Amino acid sequence: MEQGNLSMVAEFILLGLTESHELQIFFFVFFSITYTAIVFGNLIIILTVTFDPHLHSPMYFLLANLSLIDMSLASFATPKMIHSLARKHKAISYQGYMAQMFFLHLFGGSEMMLLVTMAIDRYIAICKPLHYATIMNHRACFGLVLLSWTTGFMHTMSQMIFTMTLPFCGPNVVNSFFCDLPEVIKLTCLDTYVLELLVIADSGLLSLICFILLLISYSIILVTMRLHSSSGSSKALSTLSAHITVVALFFGPCIFIYVWPFSSISMDKILSVFYTIFTPLLNPIIYTFRNKDMKRSIKKLKNRVWVAV
Repeated sequence: MEQGNLSMVAEFILLGLTESHELQIFFFVFFSITYTAIVFGNLIIILTVTFDPHLHSPMYFLLANLSLIDMSLASFATPKMIHSLARKHKAISYQGYMAQMFFLHLFGGSEMMLLVTMAIDRYIAICKPLHYATIMNHRACFGLVLLSWTTGFMHTMSQMIFTMTLPFCGPNVVNSFFCDLPEVIKLTCLDTYVLELLVIADSGLLSLICFILLLISYSIILVTMRLHSSSGSSKALSTLSAHITVVALFFGPCIFIYVWPFSSISMDKILSVFYTIFTPLLNPIIYTFRNKDMKRSIKKLKNRVWVAV
């Protein structure tokens, strides 16, 4: 295409989840309540782990960091989506679009690695309990969390480096409620075949590798628990089932979207809701209501707040 035919795109139009006015009102109320619950629930976990010395262990340290990432992952696009549901003009600036993409892959990539880290923590705790305190010390925990954030940063920069240089020919309508690479590539003036391969090699491969690592680690843990059944197995299995639930709901949509990023199936918007909104909501629900130590610590924190007030 000739350079003279290229036009500068100043903003993108996000079509959102639906064009129905009635459904938009429903989604506005539903996602407003959901987002409030996500922020409130994950914030409670972070504060509880921070202020309760009994929860200063590797598992809860990683859980608090997962809550931080989940809260951030839900915040990169959900407030904008809720705001757009109440407006007719659903536009986002070019800079805003790129910022959403940056934070999506930063938090998404970080969460993938952190979930792998949490699986490693459970593997060591269950399969090598005598060496757990030595291996999972404070230095190792900080290092693993730093590795998760570094992986997320490198992942998102690998996406942004070539995305920022893509030429756009004028169409600026995006059939989604947030900004992501598979959608923006459709609006470029270039042949998308090579770009599709880049998406698969980057986001798709990262999602698939992390998921395979998690499957291997959880399989080893389950086999170990089966061979060495004890009184503590039920508690460990309960914790493990919570991890597996989060992993399945987070990685399932990611793998579907990024391994087959340009399929004609119009389920991407629905699947995107799972890993950007529902999974961050599941974290506080699963870990708060299924964990006795966490519930006990939340009650103590609530009592301290009431006394202070």
